[in-house]
Amino acid sequence: MNRNTILKIAASTLFLLVSGASKAEQYYDQARVIRATPEYERISIPYQECYDESAPARDYPRSGERAYGGSIIGGITGALVGNQIGRGHGREAATAVGAITGAIIGDRVQNQRGDESRETHTIRRCQDLERWENRLTGYRVMYEYGGHRYATLMSNDPGKTVRVRVSVDAYED
Repeated sequence: MNRNTILKIAASTLFLLVSGASKAEQYYDQARVIRATPEYERISIPYQECYDESAPARDYPRSGERAYGGSIIGGITGALVGNQIGRGHGREAATAVGAITGAIIGDRVQNQRGDESRETHTIRRCQDLERWENRLTGYRVMYEYGGHRYATLMSNDPGKTVRVRVSVDAYED
């Protein structure tokens, strides 16, 4: 072998020895749990509450769809009644007032039906609400190992002991 090859092998061997020596040795052990306290998060849960309500149906004629039969019949009836009440020239005035009053009453009766003649329909009413709930997020765990106390956050309650990873490494002053 030539000198360069020997130097390369020696350098590689030295590198492997040094890097292997600097790696920490790890093992697992059990530590005593001092306490595990549950931790919660307060969250909002939106929901909708609905109910049905009966309401009178709107069967009034829509604007522009007025019925005039009630006005005509009411006007004629009012004129006949007014004509019977009045005397002389007062009869003409009573007929006119009766016709106008009858027409107004007839219009209202036909175009604004009373509540008793209305049908009802169901209206669905809903309201957005929220409910607050506490959700478990994990456990704050305090444990003791080798005479020292440590704390960590874990997703589950570990019980009386917790598994720990121990790493040993050389220390030089």
